[in-house]
Amino acid sequence: MTKKLLIATRNQGKVREYRELLADLPFEVLSLADAGLDADVEETGETFAENALLKARTYARLSGLLTWADDSGLAVDALDGWPGVHSARHAGPNATDADRIGILLQRLADVPPQERGAAFHCVVAIATPEGRAWTTEGMCAGVIIDEPAGSGGFGYDPVFFVPDLGKTFAQLSSREKNAISHRGIAARKAAALLAQLTATGEI
Repeated sequence: MTKKLLIATRNQGKVREYRELLADLPFEVLSLADAGLDADVEETGETFAENALLKARTYARLSGLLTWADDSGLAVDALDGWPGVHSARHAGPNATDADRIGILLQRLADVPPQERGAAFHCVVAIATPEGRAWTTEGMCAGVIIDEPAGSGGFGYDPVFFVPDLGKTFAQLSSREKNAISHRGIAARKAAALLAQLTATGEI
């Protein structure tokens, strides 16, 4: 029997990615729009896990459906982990990706290349309407470069350089990026967890 799984995002690109990832599992994947939900959940947590759990549990309760939510961001070593959970919001509600990158590079202007280590983090949370929840995590390490490079991806991808590949996230194909990205790693772990929970009858 096919169960319904709500993906707590309005980003249709993300919903498409998750539909592909979960194609082999017995779930009908729904977006917030599919479920007729227009409520927003304020991300008040101090960690990626807290925010992901907050979104998953809230939307699961509102929808009555098993819910998948994620939270992710960039942590820069030289800036004590900033922008972290504020990655998407630190520049204000109407800021563009270019605005956020500009502020980041400004703050790193005096930091030498060898001290520009950073990592993308992602936590996926899965919650039931009754409040039970599980999380998985993914991380990808890299370096922040001086000038944006590449036209793919979004967010901080143009300045997040992966030394092993010699490219920024924005210079990778979707397949290359998903293979190593924080979100790809966390999502594959979450898909495996869903398969296990389904097989054991826990959900």
